[in-house]
Amino acid sequence: MGCSLIQKYNVPGPRYTSYPTVPYWDETTFSMQEWLQVLKKSFDESNQTEGISLYIHLPFCESLCTFCGCHKRVTKRHDVEQPYIQAVLKEWQLYVALFKQRPKIKEIHLGGGTPTFFSAQHLSELIQGILSHADIAAGHEFSFEGHPNNTSHAHLQALYDLGFRRVSFGVQDYNPLVQKAIHRIQPFEHVAQVTQWAREIGYDSISHDLVFGLPFQNLQDVLYTIEQTQQLKPDRLAFYSYAHVPWIKGNGQRGFKDEDVPKDEQKRELYEMGKQKLLQHDYVEIGMDHFALKEDGLFTAFESGQLHRNFMGYSASKTQVMIGLGLSSIGDSWYGFAQNEKDLAQYYARLDANELPIVKGHLLTTEDLIIRQHILNLMCRFHTSWEDASMSFSQLPDVLNELKEMQRDGLLQITVNQIQITEQGKPFIRNICMAFDLRLKRNKPNMRIFSMTI
Repeated sequence: MGCSLIQKYNVPGPRYTSYPTVPYWDETTFSMQEWLQVLKKSFDESNQTEGISLYIHLPFCESLCTFCGCHKRVTKRHDVEQPYIQAVLKEWQLYVALFKQRPKIKEIHLGGGTPTFFSAQHLSELIQGILSHADIAAGHEFSFEGHPNNTSHAHLQALYDLGFRRVSFGVQDYNPLVQKAIHRIQPFEHVAQVTQWAREIGYDSISHDLVFGLPFQNLQDVLYTIEQTQQLKPDRLAFYSYAHVPWIKGNGQRGFKDEDVPKDEQKRELYEMGKQKLLQHDYVEIGMDHFALKEDGLFTAFESGQLHRNFMGYSASKTQVMIGLGLSSIGDSWYGFAQNEKDLAQYYARLDANELPIVKGHLLTTEDLIIRQHILNLMCRFHTSWEDASMSFSQLPDVLNELKEMQRDGLLQITVNQIQITEQGKPFIRNICMAFDLRLKRNKPNMRIFSMTI
């Protein structure tokens, strides 16, 4: 890849876990009443046929990892667990009361924070409380994020017994210097132990999260981390770009200097050489930052065109409704988004008043829905089409005109009614999606709210 393309396209941009992206939600047209209307409409349309998804945010961490961009609360006090579990279950009961039918759950994902901050007993109490008011859909996918340092055999067994079959472990990098800089000290032996336990218990999809572009990280670090990872052969891998946005995340990303972070061509080399090493080890690129072995369900979903992407990341199954539970969680009814309170005291206070703790949201327009589908197609299938007239929109000619330069640069191919991203264009997928992002263009934003695209 030429340096000039990196210099040309390495600009701040969204990661497109949703469209519109959160900074461009129109809060002026949002109301709790309308959100509940579109949520119930979507639930009625899809609960019986495909079920719903739940994202449960468990925000507590014992220490601050300085690479992390998640909403979290750092504490070593574990007496916070029980009140939080009870609050999440109260929130779930408020949702269940809205629906005419008993919910059928297709997906649950426990994210954080550090879900394994919570004891196995408390996580069991949480999931049992959720499932006591719902049925489990056929082909369900329950997953959680595990910290290799504190995920116990009991955690893995308890969640497995409740139907969990997917687990992802945050690895990041195995160089002690890099680990010290990001305040995430975890030896290979810890990752190997939890991976082995998960396999022995029966988890059928184990994922490792790796990050490139971390402070002090060099090419040898990335290749060494991948070689170590290869010894454990996880079923899927996330290979993320570190989002260096210290002006947003404050002190958490100020444990090192800006010049300690790889940039531009140096950072891109970490990705390109890392990707080649992953391909050599039989991993297939199935979406932005994600790789899977051909035996994994994520690869099967990619091959069959069923891959989906939302606030939980990539998924092998799509549900129209995703309910977000817990501090800062985002819910998705397909027709609208809603985000919970980010302040823990406010979150508790709203629930104590028997209110859903929603603080803001967005109701999608007809144009939003079309753009959202195009961006999903690009993110999940590396192509999109407007052969069906319902996928056309008034600004499409302008979008295609903007993409012509990317076509000349070999990043995509435009035909009469579709776009196909090339192999060379895959690292620039965020840039390609930005051409479709009409709300970003109309708002003329301060782009410093986003990480660099490459």
